[in-house]
Amino acid sequence: MYEYNKKLKSHMFQNLQNELRPHLDINEHLLWTGKPKTGIVLNTSDIFLIPFSIFWCGFAIFWVIGASQAGFLFALFGVPFVAVGLMMVFGRFIIDAKQRENTTYGLTQNRIIIKSGIFNSNIQSIDLKTLTNINLKEKKDGNGTIYLGPQQYSRMAPWGDGMNWWPGAQTTPKLTQIQDARQVYRKVIDQKELAQKA
Repeated sequence: MYEYNKKLKSHMFQNLQNELRPHLDINEHLLWTGKPKTGIVLNTSDIFLIPFSIFWCGFAIFWVIGASQAGFLFALFGVPFVAVGLMMVFGRFIIDAKQRENTTYGLTQNRIIIKSGIFNSNIQSIDLKTLTNINLKEKKDGNGTIYLGPQQYSRMAPWGDGMNWWPGAQTTPKLTQIQDARQVYRKVIDQKELAQKA
């Protein structure tokens, strides 16, 4: 069983390396690669966001039904609120899961690479020499998120990661929901120190 898991991890590492290799510079090599946890993930903010989104969606639907009796235009005005409500109740989980499924992380001797995007690939490069305020948020199972830079709070910050789908909500680059987060955090810190000395 141990050998099987070891081979599986090695195969996954090779696949992730192949995915990121076209984006490497000359003489640059990958020291670590990883992916976020897949599937539906609940965040701490969902304790408040789920009841709020159900209330929002329910009220919006009730309003549209009531407004439709006064005329089509009145009902039409409420449709965007219903759409936002449905997105908050169901859609955000689907978008978040798909986004994580299409995300790959890499650490090289010079930078951190984040490849993401649902419809188009987006490559984000974070220079280790200029990287400051590296923070780790770790769970009991060893999974966690590493924030790469100073925390910049947007207008959606009170809802945490539950509103990442909202335009402008994500402000700080991060390695989200990765395994062995503390070990990766240590690798980033060590490599950052080496890069700054070079």
